[in-house]
Amino acid sequence: MRDLKGKVAVVTGGANGIGRGIVEALLDEGTRVIIADIEAPVLEQTVTELKDRGEVSGVQTDVTDFASVESLAKTVFDRYGTCHLLFNNAGVTSGGGGLPWEQEPNDWKWCFGVNVFGVANGVLAFVPRMIDSGEPGVIVNTSSGDGGIAPVPYASVYAASKAAISCFTESLAHQLADNNTNLRAAVFYPSGGLLDTGLWTAQRNRPAELQREREHTPGPVLTFDQFRERLRAAGMNAELADLSELGRFVVAQVKAGSFVIGHDLDDAGRLLHTRADAIAKGSLPPHHNL
Repeated sequence: MRDLKGKVAVVTGGANGIGRGIVEALLDEGTRVIIADIEAPVLEQTVTELKDRGEVSGVQTDVTDFASVESLAKTVFDRYGTCHLLFNNAGVTSGGGGLPWEQEPNDWKWCFGVNVFGVANGVLAFVPRMIDSGEPGVIVNTSSGDGGIAPVPYASVYAASKAAISCFTESLAHQLADNNTNLRAAVFYPSGGLLDTGLWTAQRNRPAELQREREHTPGPVLTFDQFRERLRAAGMNAELADLSELGRFVVAQVKAGSFVIGHDLDDAGRLLHTRADAIAKGSLPPHHNL
């Protein structure tokens, strides 16, 4: 799908962060974009700010609720009769962090509800309609190198959710091809530097019934600035990624037909080879060295 002019795209979690970068890149291509986001004020502001760049609208959507995503899909197909690009991009952290056994059931429910069920709901609501339309299309699911490539022990629930997305997207891509649909799937690994996105403050949207019951130990979850400072202190790269540029990169990779979308894939490949060697020996594979 090299020409995106006039095509229809849906981006969940598209009102800010990486999602907004993707929206901006799509508008620059002449794509008609529907932003789906749970934060109504931010969604309205983003649509207002971007309306001069192309055809863009917003639909408040809770990706954890299938009825909400189904309503989104109905709105899109009633308006346009098709959807060519679906970016299942909305994501959160678990909010637990720390030791795996200190995470709470609500951390699992909150994180998997958005990161895993959010993608599942997008696929269930949109893909049958996309297939029936007969139009070519691409489903892009946002994973993470933190889990999708290798586990992160200090963020075990989040990493597990992203590992699930990587595995699911591979299955989705194979089945779309094996069943001779006009669709394909791609998995996106946000990369290219530190990502200063709404993911770090995702708890602002956490429902009251899924709040943690206990305080964190030994202390609160790090803020983005604190995390960045620790990287600097350890002599590690703490350069920020340009989210607009990342959005352009993602869209370019979609146009090129890539299945895996991400920077520094050679490094990911080396880590995966090391993990495979350990597995072949029956040993504990290494994790991300962060």
